Amino acid sequence: MADRTLHGVNLSGWLVLESWVTPSIFSATGVFDEASLVEAMGHDRYAEVVRRHRDTFVTERDFQRIAARGLDAVRLPIPWYVFGEQGPMPGAYVGCLSYLDQAFDWAEAAGLQLLLDLAAIPGSSVGERGTLVEDTEKNRSCLLDVVAALAKRYADRTSFLGIEPLNAPVMQHRLGLGLTDGVPPHRLRNFYRDVYEVVRGIAGPRPIVVLSDGGVPGDWRRFMAQDRYENVWLDSHLYHYAESMGAAGPSGVRTLVAQSARSLKQADSSGLPIMVGEWSAALPLADSAMTPEGRMALERVYTSGQISAFAGTAGWFFRTWKTEGHLSSWDARIALASFEHGMFD
Repeated sequence: MADRTLHGVNLSGWLVLESWVTPSIFSATGVFDEASLVEAMGHDRYAEVVRRHRDTFVTERDFQRIAARGLDAVRLPIPWYVFGEQGPMPGAYVGCLSYLDQAFDWAEAAGLQLLLDLAAIPGSSVGERGTLVEDTEKNRSCLLDVVAALAKRYADRTSFLGIEPLNAPVMQHRLGLGLTDGVPPHRLRNFYRDVYEVVRGIAGPRPIVVLSDGGVPGDWRRFMAQDRYENVWLDSHLYHYAESMGAAGPSGVRTLVAQSARSLKQADSSGLPIMVGEWSAALPLADSAMTPEGRMALERVYTSGQISAFAGTAGWFFRTWKTEGHLSSWDARIALASFEHGMFD
């Protein structure tokens, strides 16, 4: 693992809309995803709403505040249609290239590193375990074209940390006598190799290529860990809010933190630097007798335990910097408020 851990946040819900981050955008339509939003609003109204949102939800002031909080990196979810009409398969969506260019300017001014995460990809849907990907040659070719264009455009930017080409794909695995839904492991591995070659051929050895573990952190033993591969990280997302157990006091929290540590140990068998691309302060449903104040105090203990468990990883990124509703378990401005500059190490 890395000698120094990057401490960062995701900027969820800005360039890729998410209903839980900004419910006001979706509330009048009765839909919960961007594709349905375009249908419900019509293209012109959608374009107006999304442009106003991108202009106001994240500004340079947010990058300055992220740096002032003692964080040093941002993981920025972007869509495959980032290049708009000039890119592959844009459909009815509005591109966001000018905002991405602006994000690089803001990151460099604030001294932050920027990791690009392709969080919206063609032919995908979000399921309980992650993103179900329609694994077709057309979609794979589209993603490789987008990765190539991003690598070319930002190769010389000092704040360019790297690219994660898939956010949280569900990887197929055996279940009893059958196979679960998901991308076959060999197809996912071949795609990652193709992404690596594209990035290295265009941007050289500096940018990091981040691979999602597909929800199976122990299945990447020695993959791309050979000397011929440089700057490849493995990303694990660590959430426990859906666990069946309740977080009954500090002992319950310790159990959840230990689960994170075990997952990271499994991922470490890959031989690659490990990154926690997403995590939050959200705990499983607590005992009904727990007060809101008691739950928030327990969440602070949980957050501290998670940060300790992540020590020695290449980096971690809290689930998101801001939410419209100031969700205490998911909004870094609240969840990390008691961790000031210099307190993450």
